[in-house]
This record gives sequence, structure tokens and C-alpha cells, in this order.
Amino acid sequence: MQYHIVTYGCQMNVHESEKIAGILQKMGYTYTDKRKDADVIVFNTCAIREGAEDRAFGNIGALKQQKKENPNKIIVVCGCMTQQKSVAEKIFNTFPFVDIILGTHNLFMLESLIKRKIANRKRILDYLDETNIVEGLPCYRTSGKNAWVNIMYGCNNFCTYCIVPYVRGREISRKKQDILNEIKEIVSTNNYDTITLLGQNVNSYGSDDVSQGTFSELLQDICNIEGDFQLTFMTSHPKDLSDDLISVMKENDKIIKEIHLPVQSGSNKILKLMNRKYTVEHYLSLIEKLRQAMPNIRITTDIIVGFPQETEEDFNQTVQLVKSVKYDGIFAFMYSKRSGTVAEKMDGQVDDEIKNKRVNYLLNLEKEIKAQKGK
Repeated sequence: MQYHIVTYGCQMNVHESEKIAGILQKMGYTYTDKRKDADVIVFNTCAIREGAEDRAFGNIGALKQQKKENPNKIIVVCGCMTQQKSVAEKIFNTFPFVDIILGTHNLFMLESLIKRKIANRKRILDYLDETNIVEGLPCYRTSGKNAWVNIMYGCNNFCTYCIVPYVRGREISRKKQDILNEIKEIVSTNNYDTITLLGQNVNSYGSDDVSQGTFSELLQDICNIEGDFQLTFMTSHPKDLSDDLISVMKENDKIIKEIHLPVQSGSNKILKLMNRKYTVEHYLSLIEKLRQAMPNIRITTDIIVGFPQETEEDFNQTVQLVKSVKYDGIFAFMYSKRSGTVAEKMDGQVDDEIKNKRVNYLLNLEKEIKAQKGK
């Protein structure tokens, strides 16, 4: 019996696909890179941008013929798309050949749901409304020498463009000792040289449970673990980046001197509309602190262009910020409406043609900056 996983979206989804693979291998399935040969196909979906959803729908629909040829093939759709009740029900009603639909909060139930499907042959639509942290799930790591480690789940920030709080739930931190135990186990295998901590906003680790300590304290405790490994993390929210975090990064050789610090816009007007809770001036002060502490630090960012009410002047302010910071890497995206978010209903929606022009300008500017830096 063989399985195949199709993963969309962020590093969190990549790591969750590693857990899906671990569950399936524990059940006796082996991996195949050929979708048509798989007895179980899992689509782990993303809801951040409309394009990701469209690709997922297209690829799911393409399996209709395979299911017809092999009715015993089990097709599973999970992830952020299916944590949205309306989308999950749309998939259930539109694609009758999809056997199991579950959300982000009940991934741990995958084995029991597959067994249930095999036993009674009935289709399953099953998701939970709240996050469950289930420790000890098997994991088949597929990211080379890098090992992903979740330290928290969910998000409390409610940026007006973002669907994540609605599909990932509120912030929940893992117990510090569980994180340390997982990392000790990873290090003991000698199979990985880098550990990457994951969270929608790693800087707010422990905010929901002060007994676990702060993110900077967690980093220090991880650095105290004996072994030859490097440590990095993503993603950091500027509003929560502390002086203590910068100090811990500076003082520990195990921590890679790099940070992904999404700015999203260089206009204070747009940042306020986005509900980002910081100003351009505060953001630039963080960049200055980081580079004073670690002159060679690598800084990357995310930028959204064409957010509602973004004028040419607002975009020019973003361009000036990029020129000032001289990022080592930029992930630039055109604003995409997400159902249920505040920005979806804002006045001043920007035409796609303008969005496309602006995102291409930023990407070309990134190339120029890299050329100037000799990269």
C-alpha cells in the first residue's frame, strides 16, 4: 500500500505533511512520487491566497478519473482550506470522489478516519472548532538536514487581510519541556544540522501561558542543549520583537544570524488599515537595533502590494523603505481578497493591473539591491 501527499502553502504546512507521512507510514503505507500509483492521496491545502485555493481545486478535480479507475483509492483533503466550514462543505458537495475532509485542528485523527472509511465505506467530513495540541505524533521528516519544530499554533493578531486566525485559531504555546524534549531527540540522531522553530508569530510564544516563559528564554534554553546544531526561527512579528530577543540572538553562536521580519507596507496609513500595530518608524528602529547588534545579519521580509486604498504615494513609500533597508530577500505578493476578513469589504480595492505593475517593480528592485550587494 502506497501514499502520496500534495502540499500547498507555508513551512507550517510542509511540517504538517511530514506528520501526515509519519501517520501513514505507521499504518504501513510507503511513499510513492507517482500520484496514480497511490492507494491514499492527501491534499494538504492553503487558504492564504486565492491562487493557492484555485490550484488545489483544480488538482483535486483532476483525480476524478483515477478514482473511477480505482474506487478503493482513498482521497483526503485537509489543511487551512478545509478548516473553513463553507469550503469544506463545497468540496464535499462538488467532489463526490473525495473520501475524507478534515481541518487543521484534527489532523491527529487521520489514522482513525482512514480506518473508519475502509470499514464502512462512507465519506467523512470531520473538523473541530478549536486547536488541539497532541504530542507524540509520528513524523517522517523530508526537509533534508533541516528539522522543523512547532513551538506554537494559531494567531491573535487579526491583520485585516489575513485568514490565518480563522483557520488556525487563537495562539496556543506548546509546553516548553515538550519542545526541549523533541529537540533533544532530534539532536541525538545526528541526522540534522539545522533546527527551525515554527509559529505564526514566534515572538509571542508564552503570551497565552506565562509559566512557559518568553520566546527569548526558550531560545536560550535550546541553545543550552548539548550538540552540534544551528537554530533559526520564523516568523517574527515586528510589534513583538524584543530587545531580549536581539540580545539572545547576538550572544549565541548556535543561532543563525538571520531574521524574517515582514513589514507588509512602507506606508503608515496602510499599516493602520492592515491592523499591523506598528509604524514605519518603529520598524526601522528594529532594523537599526538588529544591525547594530549583528552587523552581518541577513534580513528578509514580506510585502503586500495593492492593499485597499493603497495609492501611488503609499506604494512609493514602500519603495523608499525597501531602498533604505536593502533587504537580503523580499517575498512580494499582490493583495488577495479572503472571505471573512475585514479587508474584503474595504472601499478602494485596487485593480489587478496596478497590483501586477507594483509587484513586478518590487521584484526588479530586489534584483537591483542583490546586484549592488554582489549576491
